[in-house]
Amino acid sequence: MSDILSDVQHGLGVITLNRPRALNALSLSMVRELTTLLLQWRDDATVQAVAIRGSNKEGAFGAFCAGGDIRFFHQAALSGDPALEDFFTEEYALNHLIHHYPKPYLAFMDGIVMGGGMGLSQGASLRIVTERTKMAMPETNIGLFPDVGGGYFLSRCPGHVGEYLALTGHVIHGADAVSVGLADVMLASDQLSAAWQSLMDPSQGDVTSRIAALRLRTEAATQEAQASRPSWRHAELDTVFGAGDVPAIVAALAASASEWAHKTLHDLRHRSPLMLHVVLEQLRRGRAMDLADDLRMERDLVRHCFHTQHLQRRGTSSETVEGIRALAVDKDHQPQWNPSSIEAVTTDMVNPFFVSPWPAAAHPLRDLD
Repeated sequence: MSDILSDVQHGLGVITLNRPRALNALSLSMVRELTTLLLQWRDDATVQAVAIRGSNKEGAFGAFCAGGDIRFFHQAALSGDPALEDFFTEEYALNHLIHHYPKPYLAFMDGIVMGGGMGLSQGASLRIVTERTKMAMPETNIGLFPDVGGGYFLSRCPGHVGEYLALTGHVIHGADAVSVGLADVMLASDQLSAAWQSLMDPSQGDVTSRIAALRLRTEAATQEAQASRPSWRHAELDTVFGAGDVPAIVAALAASASEWAHKTLHDLRHRSPLMLHVVLEQLRRGRAMDLADDLRMERDLVRHCFHTQHLQRRGTSSETVEGIRALAVDKDHQPQWNPSSIEAVTTDMVNPFFVSPWPAAAHPLRDLD
């Protein structure tokens, strides 16, 4: 069975990510099929809106998308497979298409929504979460950075929440996602199937009316979520993660007596020191960029992650391949980060990540606007 299920029902293009054993992790073929569908439906007058959801081993919903297929990244990096380059170029172009889609695009973000799953959902015109949503950009744990536009959408969270989420990879749930601007509405998970079906029911009016009815259905839960403030979001977070650089963030956490600071410092000490510095710079630059420029920057960054020429590192010696090895291949959870400490990272190690390996006219994402 296909990893992407799609249909058009009464004016609604519906997509189900159907790779549940891999938590719907994206392959290159899935990225290509999604892009083809969205372009086809964009130009089809009979399709008035699009809705996307994930699936789990029991059926629909329960998981959205855990990200890109990191096992493929690992294998492709070691073998020199050029499909690795194609994956990131085409995934980022798909993310841009979703953000600029001219028709309503609804993302049902139930269960795990991480990495590439955020790329499929953050550009949606209606981002729906539930009490089961587990949302994160955990890339620093594998020696990578929050890509798929993370420099754009995380940097636009209130205060310095974006830096916190990007550096730590902290998992947030549905109500928290609404409160920090990473989701629009909240819906109880046991109402998802009925809501999905109502979007395809012509007896409920035209597509615009059906979407409006869905918004109305979420109103009470959404208002409650918007009024709540996550327990981890407080003045100390904004002060700490508003510091000028990673060593200053670490020093502020070390000087604090709070339980939150102690746990956060512990988490940062287990992330890639090199990529913590890169990610903070990514977020700070992304805050002043439009989406296209941010995605071009991230395409540069990902090339440098796998081919870190300025540090003479590639393949097994790259930070990203080592991080994936420790988490998903050998599963020893003992990545050998290089440098091994936050304090050992220098600006000479970080700055070249932000130098594009391509001239502007030859950039893989040069056509994004």
